[in-house]
Amino acid sequence: MPITLQALFAPDRRALQFAIKTLLGGGLALWLALRWGLEQPAWALMTAFIVAQPLSGMVVQKGLARLLGTLVGTIMSVVFMGLFAQTPWLFLLALALWLGLCTASSTMLRSAWSYSFVLAGYTVAIIALPALAHPLTVFDQAVARCTEICLGILCATATSALLWPMRVEQQLADQARAAWQSGMNAARATLAGDGQARKGLLEILGRIVAVDAQREHAWFEGSLGRQRARSISGLSQKLLMLLRIARSVRRQWKQLEPREAEQLRPWMSEVQEALASPDNATLQALRPRLLDASHDPLISSAQSFCLARFTLLLDTALAASAALKAVEEGKETVDPPRTLAPHRDLSLALVFGARSALAFLVVSCFWLATAWPAASGALLLTCVVCSLFASRENGAQIGMSFMRGIFLAIPAAFFVGQILLPQWSSFALLCLGMGVPLFFGALGMANPQIGATATSFCLHFIVLISPLNAMKFDVANFFNSAQAMVIGVGAAVLAFRLLILRNPAWHGRRLLVATLHDLVRLTRRNLRGAESWFGGRMADRLLQLARHYPELPEPARSRWDDGLLGLDIGDELLHLRLSMAVAQTPVSAAQRRYLDQLETVLEQGPAGSRADALEHPSEEFLKTLYALPASDAVKLAQGAVLQLQSSWRAWCRQQEEPHGLA
Repeated sequence: MPITLQALFAPDRRALQFAIKTLLGGGLALWLALRWGLEQPAWALMTAFIVAQPLSGMVVQKGLARLLGTLVGTIMSVVFMGLFAQTPWLFLLALALWLGLCTASSTMLRSAWSYSFVLAGYTVAIIALPALAHPLTVFDQAVARCTEICLGILCATATSALLWPMRVEQQLADQARAAWQSGMNAARATLAGDGQARKGLLEILGRIVAVDAQREHAWFEGSLGRQRARSISGLSQKLLMLLRIARSVRRQWKQLEPREAEQLRPWMSEVQEALASPDNATLQALRPRLLDASHDPLISSAQSFCLARFTLLLDTALAASAALKAVEEGKETVDPPRTLAPHRDLSLALVFGARSALAFLVVSCFWLATAWPAASGALLLTCVVCSLFASRENGAQIGMSFMRGIFLAIPAAFFVGQILLPQWSSFALLCLGMGVPLFFGALGMANPQIGATATSFCLHFIVLISPLNAMKFDVANFFNSAQAMVIGVGAAVLAFRLLILRNPAWHGRRLLVATLHDLVRLTRRNLRGAESWFGGRMADRLLQLARHYPELPEPARSRWDDGLLGLDIGDELLHLRLSMAVAQTPVSAAQRRYLDQLETVLEQGPAGSRADALEHPSEEFLKTLYALPASDAVKLAQGAVLQLQSSWRAWCRQQEEPHGLA
């Protein structure tokens, strides 16, 4: 059965519950708005549909973000109107700059709270554009919009919390276990050098980012939700460490001679089996045996390094299991976790903000040139679509889904609003006429594959009908509004199509520059929280590189390898600094000198001519490490220095072949 038909006529239980809750919340908001005589009750109904989410914590957070953004946008609309009411060009220019700033800020924030900037951007247009002809009414309209929006938020939150509540924190345990299992599988595949290692790496990175994103929603679901949110941060951090150490073990394994690797093959098999069915007893029993084997005087130093890293891998697997248990039980983790830091690109945010502002200005010129009254509606839709989608990589595709929703809403709204409702005269019949299409729209909203089209259908269906206590039925006004919707969204989509500013090759170069910048900072950054800071940002970048991987020409696909090599160097740098911190030996001067030299090399970037840039600093620092009393931490530090040198040489050679200087 096609996806649309299945979503509308064969929905599952959760989709039905979501649709019923959304419809009841919207109906309650509409009834209260009509009962209290608010100016535009449609905004209360629309807000209930906009903030509707399947999980209760998500509704609360989205509602709070929308409320915050609305308040900021309301204040700015009054400010802009007070400053530029007599000069429309300056008003529209200021509004375009504000829209661009909000779009750039929402791109930079990279969290659920970015929705506040989206609302702050287009709320100014919602309030100020209709009041441009009557500037003295702007304050009254601002108060009215805030009241209607707050009413919709409260009604949607109440119905979501009271009817079939589905809490985020209750699903975190299942998502956390799935992420943990993917982490163990990815570690095992990495050790084996499996051809599916890239797929496994992307899967675990995607799961870590996805489960970490749920923390913010769970925070609004009581003390247990907040505790699980903190535990999720700890699990994400441990899984990133597991991935990092598994890759370091594989790098160390590739340094072994064939004879040495064959001698350690039984240990590799035991570690893989322990990770395949991980339980604490098996991991704890294997760890001391590996540690004893690493001290065997008959093995080479490379074998000793490898066995020591096997031990560290098991320690991390045990820590990840403990973090998973803390999430499932809702208990405090042993060490205070740090939130994963997403990748932020200021230049990209400014580009997206500029695209949003330019699209808005183009439609503004059309409005001023034609003086078409309905063009203000087109300008409002352009502002909304740019705020929502200008920072999305697939903004044009989402915009087209929005357009499909408009085309579906026009005939449905015409039949209900211009044929049925003129013959009906009660709130019950109004709910019947609007409720049936909105119910099917809410069913579509529950399906992610058609959610954008269904949401657009619901919102524009409400706008075209505009329920009031004293309804006005005007076919000419209806078609004017419909044309304005199509022109406004079409202009935004056209801008997204023409201004394709996120070229995959250019974006890959930007990510490489950002990675080098982070590696330089990592030589001096405080170790507390450094794992989450670097791991979260690199996970985000690798996911972006993988998303663009199929679009790149064959020579430029090495950007993915650049990302992996940058991750490896950062991992080894963290590994070195953590090992030296554990060793607690007086080598701070030599260590600082080596890190300063490493920082200088990283600032210059990888290139074929700099492949041996770390050779002399590594030799000098290794002499200092070899002179220290033997310990596991010192042994791990020695291996990290050698791996740093090897990974840097591989990265420089990578630049020689496909794309020259980085």
